[in-house]
Amino acid sequence: MSIQNVTAQDLGGEWPSPRFLVPAPDYQNQYEAQNAIQNDQCQEMNHSADTKWLSLTRNGEWETHTVNLQSGTNILYWRTGGVLMGNHAVKPVLLKNVHIEGVAYTSECSPCNPGSFSRAPGSSMCEPCPRDTYSGHGASSCTPCNKTTHYAAEGSSECKPKPPCSKRDYFRFHTACDDEGKTQVLYRWIEPKICLEDVDGAESLPPSGPRKPCPPCNPGFYNNNTATCSPCPPGTYSDGRKSCERCPAGTEPVLGYEYKWWNVLPSNMKTTCFNVGNSKCDSMNGWEVAGDHVQSGTGSSDNDFLLLSIHVPGFKLPTSASSQSAAEYGRITFEFETQCKADCEFYFMMDVNRKSTTVVQSWEKTNKRQTFTHVMTQNASVSYTWAFQRTNQAAEVRRRIGDMARIYSITVTNAADGVASECHACALSTQSSSSMCVPCPRGHYIDMRTSKCTECPPNTYLNPRATSDSDACKPCGPGSKSDKEHSQCYSDCHFTHTDGNITLTFDFSPLGSVGSLLNGPSFTTKGTKYFHQFNISLCGGQDQLAVCTDNVTDVSESQREKGDGQNGVKTFICQSTIIPATGRGFSTALSSQSINLADTFLGATVNDTLEGIKAQPELFPEAPKKVPDINFYYRSLEMTSSCVSGRSVVLTLRCNPNKSTKGELSVPSKCTAGTCDGCSFHFLWESTGACPTCTETDYHQIEGVCKGGQQEMLYMWSEPKLCIGGVTLPESKKVPCESMEFWIQLGAVLGAVTAVLLVSLTCYFWKKNKRLEYKYSRLVMSANKECEMPVADSCAVMEGENEGDLDENVVYTKPSLLRKLRAIASKSNGDGYENVQLNSSHSKGLVWS
Repeated sequence: MSIQNVTAQDLGGEWPSPRFLVPAPDYQNQYEAQNAIQNDQCQEMNHSADTKWLSLTRNGEWETHTVNLQSGTNILYWRTGGVLMGNHAVKPVLLKNVHIEGVAYTSECSPCNPGSFSRAPGSSMCEPCPRDTYSGHGASSCTPCNKTTHYAAEGSSECKPKPPCSKRDYFRFHTACDDEGKTQVLYRWIEPKICLEDVDGAESLPPSGPRKPCPPCNPGFYNNNTATCSPCPPGTYSDGRKSCERCPAGTEPVLGYEYKWWNVLPSNMKTTCFNVGNSKCDSMNGWEVAGDHVQSGTGSSDNDFLLLSIHVPGFKLPTSASSQSAAEYGRITFEFETQCKADCEFYFMMDVNRKSTTVVQSWEKTNKRQTFTHVMTQNASVSYTWAFQRTNQAAEVRRRIGDMARIYSITVTNAADGVASECHACALSTQSSSSMCVPCPRGHYIDMRTSKCTECPPNTYLNPRATSDSDACKPCGPGSKSDKEHSQCYSDCHFTHTDGNITLTFDFSPLGSVGSLLNGPSFTTKGTKYFHQFNISLCGGQDQLAVCTDNVTDVSESQREKGDGQNGVKTFICQSTIIPATGRGFSTALSSQSINLADTFLGATVNDTLEGIKAQPELFPEAPKKVPDINFYYRSLEMTSSCVSGRSVVLTLRCNPNKSTKGELSVPSKCTAGTCDGCSFHFLWESTGACPTCTETDYHQIEGVCKGGQQEMLYMWSEPKLCIGGVTLPESKKVPCESMEFWIQLGAVLGAVTAVLLVSLTCYFWKKNKRLEYKYSRLVMSANKECEMPVADSCAVMEGENEGDLDENVVYTKPSLLRKLRAIASKSNGDGYENVQLNSSHSKGLVWS
């Protein structure tokens, strides 16, 4: 509690100190409360310790502390002190009331002024005479006036005769709606009534107006077959003529006030009458409702301030604008006019957080019907006030009752406690649990064209930061799929890679959904050993995320298991620092500094880059060429001082038949912490489970020997075996042998047929040759006989020839098989003769062919 000072000047007597409550001490805190008195020299006056220190009270009990004051100036103050242990909250010291008794110093007594009186001698002040009474100088009581013919205001020194009543002495108002939905205009005398209506020239009250149907309810209100309008429940809307309806999915109510019908004054609006020098209007209404407008009232005098105010506890932006930098939290718009014959003035004021009232705008004299708007640039509690003053000249008689201001409508947008006349589309997705948006089902976004909830397509996720519905749903990366709620993408442990005509199918389920790597040890400068533990979620969605907890903080075991501790991290890949129990005196290992390395799965591919993240295969031993490495890409957008763009992780899965199914996680030898720059992490997971699924192309067939007409067929995996699961090796089987005797018999038959064919052809051509020889010999014989006849030219001996040359030799050459075939062919062509070449004298012989 801060020090509080109260000055009692020139007092003598006793001070009953305030009733107070000082909390009882607890085991964590010690309290002391002191009440001291100082003089005008700021010197502490002497008083006992019993009166200086306040005693402690029990919870809820109040006690009274009394001290004696001395003549002169007394400055009283309270102060508290204490010792605070731990982080427990300090209990306050409460003061309820302060009462001071005594008489101020004075040298003489003064008589009361006219219009006031003193009840007893020695009174500290004079009291004003009540209404319709008066008093003279130094009166001890007030004299009543004749109320039939005279009147007197409060504090009057005489009674005044009542004038004849005029139009300035009554006002009109609209009655509230009755059970039949009717209202009418009534007239009443302004109270207190200070005029006579039964004298000559006096005005009487006009008759009441006819009963008319009530105006409709204002937007955001409804009439449930009653005489009053009620605000629509939260999440509903109405135009004021229909019943309230719930906003459809994907929309939110447009909160605010829209007052345009004035049958009764709204509950959040108030009207008063204020005059510094005249208290007669304090109990009067400053403004009166009049159906389609609200107008300034009559007041008690022309210089009264007629006030109308509306309170807005704060502003609530719709979700469609809450994510933007708000330059406007709300606005107030009102339509008004003023009618004045003199120097009236109309003010529009506001009070922010109840600190001070400032004039926003003012208008003088007559103003035509117009609209004014004020924008609220901060989210605060604000009261708007309209004030109308007919004149600033004080007068007891109302002369300008016809001067007035009218307000036809008042609209306030984004009011926190407002009602809704309509609903509009929300942002693409609702970010805040306090939003008034009627949420779309999970995985749906709001189509701006139809204002309806639309589900994201398969294998896409909803982007909460999207600014338009065209990019609301983002496709998942390669090798990934979206969950049912389209909130994130994940791997389902299945991957397919096609290279040409070869398709490899992978199933990473045997690796498990979460893998762990304990890297280290490392040592601090003081020799403390610690490890870095990495937990990696390979497959699955929200229910299969990796969890890193901090068991140093005060977290229950159930919270640790769920990752809900104060420093617990539940994500795709996380890191924590482990301090082993051995050598430190701990009963269990300590886990601390849990951080999120990756909360978004980008996809899986054999490529070395994806969305700007690059794998670095050179950091690890070279991979076999037959089965490619599969790179899983992750990202976290949480910025740090070193990683302004967040962190990234590349997890490489490698088929290694020499490893177990669970395999082994490792980090680069050059970067033993898994990262070389603190922002990009790389891991290698070697396992048999990272090999592709086995197919029929991964084994071959071996044929056994033929025994007893049976042959055994065996199947063996191709070595090295680079597959897992999938098809299994077929069982060995026996099949009948295909015998060699069959082939020998077949060969013998074919050989015999060939031999018979050759023999037949030989015989055929031999007979044909004999026939040709016979024909040939006959031809030769006939040729020789013909030469003995008349000498042919060819047989004559030419001049110059020697006789010795006449001895010709006939040479017969046996035709070959080829020539015989040619002869047969020529015979078939119609050549029925044979050629005979006779040797001339120049030839060596005759050649027959």
